[in-house]
Amino acid sequence: MSIELETPDKLEYQFHPVTSGSLNFKIKAPNDAHVALTAGPEEADPMYEVFIGGWGNTKSVIRRDRTKPDKAEAETPDILSGDEFRGFWLRWNGGLIEVGKEGEAAPFLSWQDPEPAPVGHYGVCTGWGASGAWVLDAGAPGFSVPSAPPAGSTPTWVDARAGEVPPEAVPGGFDGEQLYVGRAQHEGALIPGKVVPSHGVCYVAWGGAEHGKEEYQVLCGCDVTWVPTAGGEIPSNALPSGETEDGEPLFTGRAQHEGTVTVGKVQASHNVCYIPYGGQELGYPDYEVLVPK
Repeated sequence: MSIELETPDKLEYQFHPVTSGSLNFKIKAPNDAHVALTAGPEEADPMYEVFIGGWGNTKSVIRRDRTKPDKAEAETPDILSGDEFRGFWLRWNGGLIEVGKEGEAAPFLSWQDPEPAPVGHYGVCTGWGASGAWVLDAGAPGFSVPSAPPAGSTPTWVDARAGEVPPEAVPGGFDGEQLYVGRAQHEGALIPGKVVPSHGVCYVAWGGAEHGKEEYQVLCGCDVTWVPTAGGEIPSNALPSGETEDGEPLFTGRAQHEGTVTVGKVQASHNVCYIPYGGQELGYPDYEVLVPK
């Protein structure tokens, strides 16, 4: 799903939620196309920035936390054009940031962050004398594991186990690695939670504790957006993702906690989003709710 927008000659990012670990985009600008990767929809550390065609359209860099020295740089004379769209891709996974040109598999910029930062949003802007026109496509990751969902954009819960991530899985957050939207049975409830591939489980919050479930389902095959809300409010088009042992609907939510973006459950009658983290069930009154596009 593409987003078309224009950015003025003003170094202020326009933010959107990420739906995967990659972004394909086309940009028409004479210089200085900037892309930020952040936890929330705002400029705040930790964050990554990619400057394409900076320094008068001569150089491109990766920067962390808005501070020099830059983490990676490349000489890129005339990489941008004010007269035509130029295509690029940006990927991030476990702190590895890669930037490449459309149609080229090898990145022209890459950097491995030894302390990976959470990525929940991306932002774009132009500046230093340039305004820009953008076409943005936050694509879905490609994983080759069994149980592919049917084609199309219908939300599908796919059975998985032991850290499996099916194709077209919906990313939900970040905690040193990409987290995915999952759900699992526990004590008679069907509870939305976070799939942590390296742990081999889906974690769900219940009864004040975090519970790791080896058998779970993963949400696949749809584009989503994350809608900020609070106090038990549920957007009308939110996806019902489970239910309590008493039959109350549960929805998929996420909250920022200790530098992570963690997926959990929203139970409207409790006015919070509960996230599983560090063995505990933690309640957040301000959170985001998953809504299919």
